[in-house]
Amino acid sequence: MKLFTHAEANDTIPVIRPKLERLKRLYSRVGDLRDDARAAAAASEAGGGMTEGPRYVTMLCEIGAIVNELTELGIQLKDQSRGLIDFPSLREGRVVLLCWQLGEPDEIEWWHETEAGFAGRQPI
Repeated sequence: MKLFTHAEANDTIPVIRPKLERLKRLYSRVGDLRDDARAAAAASEAGGGMTEGPRYVTMLCEIGAIVNELTELGIQLKDQSRGLIDFPSLREGRVVLLCWQLGEPDEIEWWHETEAGFAGRQPI
């Protein structure tokens, strides 16, 4: 597990913000097509298919690529639709999570214990 300093996590925000914004848009579009995809899957034995099928698959692949990129950087994606991410970090000798989401300033202002989640956020 990669551990980030507060400065390293902050330096990463401007780089990944556009990726998270794209991910949020893609996730919303995929959600709009989810019922059509389910209907196509249910009808697959009879030929199935959906008008937006190729676009749907392309968006799923792009979502996967962005998620993989974040994971490879050591960032934990918590909520695609909100652009909520965590950066593992050390605080007082234990691993905690620096917490950030789209709409917040480029400087991370929150952290939480690994088991506390978003509701347990505390100011840095």
